[in-house]
Parts: sequence; structure tokens; C-alpha cells
Amino acid sequence: MIDRLESAIAADSESSIKSRGKVYAARNLIDSIPDIQSCFSAAPLVELLTADLSARFGLVRVLYFDKPSDRSWYLPWHKDLTIAVKDNTLPTTHFSKPTRKAGVYQVEASEDLLKNMLTLRIHLDDVTTSNGPLEVIPGSHAGGKTVQTTSEKAVKILVNAGDVLAMRPMISHASGHADSEGNLRRRILHLEFSATE
Repeated sequence: MIDRLESAIAADSESSIKSRGKVYAARNLIDSIPDIQSCFSAAPLVELLTADLSARFGLVRVLYFDKPSDRSWYLPWHKDLTIAVKDNTLPTTHFSKPTRKAGVYQVEASEDLLKNMLTLRIHLDDVTTSNGPLEVIPGSHAGGKTVQTTSEKAVKILVNAGDVLAMRPMISHASGHADSEGNLRRRILHLEFSATE
């Protein structure tokens, strides 16, 4: 998977986001890696998606993140409120804040749509306290779009390579800087699913 990702990202400069000449994120990987559909075909993941979203679930967006120790970044508390769309210039009362990032049109979705989405984060590297782990505030997705920025209940997500985290787009989450001395990467394949037509 890592080899296919790196080859696809290198070949598609428009979907890549770079810092100091190195790719640290990529969008629109459904188009760049056609066989991306096979990475969630294992029975436990399909069963989870079907139980949560129904058998009508579909993959709607794939992102890639890398947080190497030599060019780390901090991500403040936020919620994932945007979705990718084919055209964000059409008149609508359901979507707002049209943007375009790395060639992908996006809009902020409604709460009703976001409630019918689930994200699977496939970890390609071990995540420790040293490489800027994701932090989440359990239950914060129930508060709608309002971002919760502090909580004594915040949990750091520490995982092994190959582990998969399922999370709601409207859960408050953040991540800190990676330890510059740790020489660790934190590569993640971020898959967004929806059952809303």
C-alpha cells in the first residue's frame, strides 16, 4: 500500500500538498489509485461499515497524511465539516463555504449529512506519543458542528501499523507536533464513507 501510494502521489502533482519539496498530504486519491477500494474489503471493515451506515455505504473521499519528524506540524482542535463535490458553484440551501483545495471542489456539509458518514483511518506506521498522535474528545460528535477545544477527557490515539480507527467527522480532534529527534513518520490513509444519497 505504501509503495502504491507514494508512486501515485509522485505521479499526480495536482492532488499533492508539499512542504519544502516533500509531500505531506494528498487529496482525491480515489482517482489516483483506482484499486483503493480493495483496502477496506476485509470482512471486519465491511461489517462495521454495513452495520453503521447500511449496505448502501460508499467511499466518497480518500486523503493521505504524512507527519515526518523533520517537518512536523500542529493541527488545532477542529471537526471535519467539508466534503468533496464535483461542482461547488451550483445553487444550494444544503451546503455552504465553497472552496477548492489541491484541485478538489469542496463545500461544508449539513449536520444531517455528516451524521451519516464514517471515517476509517488506516495507519501505515506505528503511532506513539513521539510522532504527533491524533487526540479526540469522546462524545463531542453529538454536539453538532460546534468545536470543543478543551477537555480533560481528550484521548491520544496510539496504534500499531495496520490498525484502523473509525471516527465520526464531527468529533473534535487535534494533533501535536512530532518529536524532531524521533525520526518517525506518521502516515495515514483517511477514507470517508457515506450512506446518504
